[in-house]
Amino acid sequence: MSFGFDWSFIIGILDFKTDIFHRIMLNTLFVPIKLAFRSIRSNLGRTVLSLLGIVIGVASVILVLSFGSGVKQYLVDQVSAFGSDIMEIEVKVPKVSKTSAQNAGGIAGGMQITTFKLEDAEKIGKLPNVSAWYASFMTQQVVSYGGKNKQAYIMGVTAGVTEVDKKVIVEQGVGFTEDDDRSLRQVAVLGSEMKNDFFGDEDALGKDIKIKGQSYRVIGVLKKRGTVGMLNFDDAIYLPLETTQKKLAGVDYLQFAIFKLQDMKKLDLSILSATDVMRDQHKIINPDDDDFSVNSIVEVLDILNKVFTSVNILLLALVSISLVVGGVGIMNVMYVTVTERTYEIGLKKSVGAREGQILSQFLFEAVFITLLGGISGLFLGLGISRSGEIVAANLGYALSFPVTWWSAAIGLGFSAGTGIIFGYFPAKKASKLSPMEALRKE
Repeated sequence: MSFGFDWSFIIGILDFKTDIFHRIMLNTLFVPIKLAFRSIRSNLGRTVLSLLGIVIGVASVILVLSFGSGVKQYLVDQVSAFGSDIMEIEVKVPKVSKTSAQNAGGIAGGMQITTFKLEDAEKIGKLPNVSAWYASFMTQQVVSYGGKNKQAYIMGVTAGVTEVDKKVIVEQGVGFTEDDDRSLRQVAVLGSEMKNDFFGDEDALGKDIKIKGQSYRVIGVLKKRGTVGMLNFDDAIYLPLETTQKKLAGVDYLQFAIFKLQDMKKLDLSILSATDVMRDQHKIINPDDDDFSVNSIVEVLDILNKVFTSVNILLLALVSISLVVGGVGIMNVMYVTVTERTYEIGLKKSVGAREGQILSQFLFEAVFITLLGGISGLFLGLGISRSGEIVAANLGYALSFPVTWWSAAIGLGFSAGTGIIFGYFPAKKASKLSPMEALRKE
């Protein structure tokens, strides 16, 4: 007498369940995909034209997020290149906000604010939380050497520039001193490109260049830095501030001053203290009359975040119009598909297909078609982003336009959502068809 367990019964149940699973997968996934492809093939031109709106819309979403992220990161890197522990004071048009278009337009348009003086910067430099500082006035002059002339940026700065701006590195020779500045000595420190343009492989130290007809002795050459913002620092010449003011520009005011802070936890207190000093120096009682602005890297980065968030939302709202147009096209395709397959729907319902099954089948087809458009749009956006990086690199800008997983998810989510929203109504119509009426239309 055998007491062995009969596994055939268990195996039979598993085979039965596996068969059921395969049938469910066939009916709920593979059949709708097959029907969706059949619908696309039978009306290829019409479907492609309808998908064009989805492709453009998804590609636009990808590009808005990619380009926005790339440009934002580029600007953040440019701003952060000066250091994260600094406070800046620059001139401002009175009666307007420092972040307003009126202020930016006034300064860019040549409005001269002449009240910011070296004495103001020196007083702020004595605040407890300030470890180092430099003041600056920038101008452009024609520089010449050995018969060669070149228009160059002249950076008039105080001697503290190398302490505050760690990217200003003297690679050859020395920088100028406070004594050079006070004595109005005509000495110059060249950017790396400026040195190469005038001297090539020759030693520039000790040579004299001409600026506005005056001789300036080259005492140093800076390490290569690159472009920050729109200014190529390698193509600039650093001169002592007061020499620049009095011998080249004929002015006694500053454009900006940078202050390195010891403790960033005291940033707000430092800004308030600097503001009080400036108002006291300029005899300002009403804050609306401020002819200066006190800024920090933290504040600038916060403004950049807010600006780019607002711009991205606006642009996403605009590009969503393409998705709506594409969705309407998909809806029209699905309505035509329902009409063409009326007999098929009637036949299915006559053999027991429920309304929910018909609804899900046609809804799945709509979502599947829009996802195809979404994937095509994703690859199109990726290709344009990569092309944008190549173009930017050829123009000399180290820009990166990343296509992140969440931007791809948003793009594909938009396309799937469009399929669900605009595919529901044709699918609902198909599910409500009467079997007898549908069969009669064959």
